[in-house]
Amino acid sequence: MEDKKILGERLKSLRGKRTQEEVANLLGLSRARYSHYENNRVEPDTEILNKLADFYNVTTDYLLGRTINPDPIRKDEEVESLLYYKNKIVSEFPDIDLMFKDMETLTAEDMKEVYEYIKFKMSQKKDD
Repeated sequence: MEDKKILGERLKSLRGKRTQEEVANLLGLSRARYSHYENNRVEPDTEILNKLADFYNVTTDYLLGRTINPDPIRKDEEVESLLYYKNKIVSEFPDIDLMFKDMETLTAEDMKEVYEYIKFKMSQKKDD
């Protein structure tokens, strides 16, 4: 897939079974304008690109082909919470060799559960 065609292809894919008319109306655009984006005839400006990303709940980087990961960037609070539990695990259980790189997709809530599980398993070891 050529870089210039990625935006259109991703928009078509994300639209799914909805019509261009439906999506255009929801975005406050004409169907023709939306069609131009899908068919790579016109590139959206920054405002429209952000609207498209918000509408489809993906990142602008995904729409532009800069990443294959469509997931939106985590909110600051989510990142802070995630880091909090990662640091808690590392500081309280230094002997545990976790591969945090493999856990990048976990949410802060998931990381909290990992922390609670490790804490539970370590307490069981102490009781043995």
